[in-house]
Amino acid sequence: MQTTRSYCLLTISAALLCACGTRQEQQGSSAAAADSLHHIVDRYYDEKMQLFPIEATFNGEHQYDGTLNIDISQSFRQHEDSVETRYLQQLQGVDTAALTPNDRISYDMLYRELSMAKEGLQFHDDLMPIHQFWGLTLTLAQLGSGTSAQPFKTADDYHKFMQRMKSFAAWADTAIANMRKGMATGYVLPKALVVKVIPQLKDLSKKDTGNIFYSPLKTMPAGTDTALQTAYRQTIEQDVLPAYDRLRTFMEKEYLPKARTTSGIGGVPDGKAYYAYLIKYWTTTNSTPEEIFNTGQQEVARIRKEMEEVKNSTGFKGDLPAFFEFVRNDPQFKIFKTPAQVLDSFKAIENKIMPGVKRIYGHLPKTGFEIRQTEAFRAASASAEYIQGSADGSRPGAFYVPILDAKKFSYVGMESLFLHEAIPGHHFQISLQQENDSLPKFRRFSWIGAYGEGYALYCESLGKELGLYTNPYMYFGRLSDEIHRAIRLVVDVGMHAKGWSREEALKYMLDNEPASEAEAIAEIERYMAIPGQALSYKTGELKIRELRKKYEQQLGSQFSLKDFHDELLRDGCVPLSVLEQKMKRKFEK
Repeated sequence: MQTTRSYCLLTISAALLCACGTRQEQQGSSAAAADSLHHIVDRYYDEKMQLFPIEATFNGEHQYDGTLNIDISQSFRQHEDSVETRYLQQLQGVDTAALTPNDRISYDMLYRELSMAKEGLQFHDDLMPIHQFWGLTLTLAQLGSGTSAQPFKTADDYHKFMQRMKSFAAWADTAIANMRKGMATGYVLPKALVVKVIPQLKDLSKKDTGNIFYSPLKTMPAGTDTALQTAYRQTIEQDVLPAYDRLRTFMEKEYLPKARTTSGIGGVPDGKAYYAYLIKYWTTTNSTPEEIFNTGQQEVARIRKEMEEVKNSTGFKGDLPAFFEFVRNDPQFKIFKTPAQVLDSFKAIENKIMPGVKRIYGHLPKTGFEIRQTEAFRAASASAEYIQGSADGSRPGAFYVPILDAKKFSYVGMESLFLHEAIPGHHFQISLQQENDSLPKFRRFSWIGAYGEGYALYCESLGKELGLYTNPYMYFGRLSDEIHRAIRLVVDVGMHAKGWSREEALKYMLDNEPASEAEAIAEIERYMAIPGQALSYKTGELKIRELRKKYEQQLGSQFSLKDFHDELLRDGCVPLSVLEQKMKRKFEK
């Protein structure tokens, strides 16, 4: 006869066996879900590199260096859509409840990337494939310089880029055909942008050894066959230069007369819906244009108040617009004579901040870093920018500075600019992300503007903690850069959703920051070319500042800025909602 005690023991044993079995089943389920997801994200990354070989080159995936897909063709876009549909279907088979937090981030990010890319194909950016700010016409020239991501170390490297140059001729013809379709449907660039594109195309079509495409001929490996030199030169002169010239002629003769007079994307047939999509894409939020516009106005008012305080601290007697004019034009702020002096001054900022950076960041990138002058062919329409290095460290990250005239280059904004574009801004964030081999490749090389640009703008606020902004004019430069990003919320929405003209946007910008007219024009035309992108900076920065303030208040003396920054950067680019959740897991245990 079974006793009560033995029955209880048997019951407990059965329960333990059941629990153990349940745990094993759960572990098996988790492992299966993770394994399934890992296979999907790895295959997706490989297939994406085949689809977008230029992106692969920048990512250090050099097996596609000889390829240039005609990504603006209808057949390519149909194929891209089918690829994205296939991976979305595969993700539906993953048990998300069984994923680890990091794998759930991967799942959510891949789902978002595929969904957004698929949704974007409904719109017609392929009918406006060229503008003055970025795109293949400029990227190919950067790659062809011999100093960018495209390697030129072996004869095979040169042959690969020759293939790309030949493919570009086909891309250019497709671009012309697409733009003719756009002319027929009202899907065209604003005139103000077209007149900036034409000189770029003209410069890149010149049969002149000063043309950047000839640069790799000067650095061919020792003992290179003269036949390769001849073939490379012929490819430039028979394929690339004529393609750029065809584009220039078309843009000048046919396209310019048909370009639109409106400034915002609302001027194209589906512009309102397209702008709503671009807001969602660039900010990773569901904010409406009106909400963004109002936030921008509030931030402009707040920063103007602090600007007034800084102005008064200098003893300046005029109003804020007069102080803008003073900071813009007074000779005391123009201390350089040569581009080299400008670059050396940025290097001095780097040396000054590094001890402080090491105090508030636990993890520093291994990737090297350089400061370079922006190439002449694109400097007139360029902003300062960071170009990522390679994940293996063979190519350093580069901070590019456009210097049209060193004698007119103001030192006022240099400190905040360096913090944003270089250290600890883009160089740290992008390099640490690429170096993190615990992330799947599609995350190591992903870019989400609200996070990436928001973080870089947040870095500008670290200046005082890093020993900068000791000069009130330098701090005013930091405020000028911050209000510049707040102004973007107003003028971007103003042009693209409220029907503002280029001139109205210019006036608002010049009324609220000490930019020169030339700088303001370049900026406003940038927003005209890439609607919504300018919204990402302030949107992301406000979220990061909100999170830091929250955990400083919650944790008090236990708050570690070093831990906050390391966690902020640990998982690379993520949508803002994902960022909020992962910071919560870390600091609200």
